[in-house]
Amino acid sequence: MKVFQTLLLREWMQNRFAWTLLALAPMGLVFLLLLSPWGTIQIDVDTITNNGGQAALPTLVAVVAILATAAITFLIQWIGSMWVISGLARRDHADRSNEFWLSLPTSHSQSLAAPLVMHLVLVPAATLLVGLAGGLVMSLAAVGRVAGFAAWFDLPWGSILPASLAMTGRVLVGLPMATLWLLPMLLLVVLAHALFKRWGVVVLGVAFGLGSVVLKQLIGLPLLTGWLDKQLNGAGRALVFAEHFGDKARSASEGLEALAALPYWVVGDLAAAVRALASPHFVIGLLLAAAFFAALLHWRRRNG
Repeated sequence: MKVFQTLLLREWMQNRFAWTLLALAPMGLVFLLLLSPWGTIQIDVDTITNNGGQAALPTLVAVVAILATAAITFLIQWIGSMWVISGLARRDHADRSNEFWLSLPTSHSQSLAAPLVMHLVLVPAATLLVGLAGGLVMSLAAVGRVAGFAAWFDLPWGSILPASLAMTGRVLVGLPMATLWLLPMLLLVVLAHALFKRWGVVVLGVAFGLGSVVLKQLIGLPLLTGWLDKQLNGAGRALVFAEHFGDKARSASEGLEALAALPYWVVGDLAAAVRALASPHFVIGLLLAAAFFAALLHWRRRNG
């Protein structure tokens, strides 16, 4: 465990500047834009006030600012991490520093698993929390833009904060599940990059496209594209599945009522995501991920 923690620390020391920049720079730019004379927020005020009253406007603006900031910041970091992970196998080969890392008393499995855990789970989770905190600051600027800064202090924080924390907790719990849904695809990309270097993604794309066409011609079923669609849908549902919640929020007044009920809805949504793990698609995906991970270990022992 101590060795694994050290490997996690290595990832932090190598990537902390880029992670910090991805987490803070977009929020900082939007915040400055909101405070500038050129920043505007376009809202259908008549619809909101007719359905929920004038008091609903700053509340909804604050909620959207908080959740949107947290979600966008999280997605930027998560997508960036997946891009970095695609080159994991050969990232230390350019300057031959891989020879140094291979000389350390660490197992190949730990050396591969630590970056995956750090980039795909721990850092996006931490970024989500940073985004939540930044969303509170962003909500101050947004509400100040449409209703004055004094209105921010009069918001129903007894409903806003529990709802925001519930949604954040929902994504935090769903993140490992979503990562497991995506893991076979991510590891396949890493393996392709290990075998074919910079041409790995191209080779994989061509093979996937031709394989899909051939299988559809042979058996009449789009197995590869169907499998990919199932994995992506499973990952999305693992993070959040807001279909039924959206039905409750057609107007501003209903939206405020749904906001108060959101923590209870989150529990049911999480239960649905956990039940989805019993899908054979998820199990097959885990088996494929294990096979790709084993192939990467074999490649690392021979060519690391």
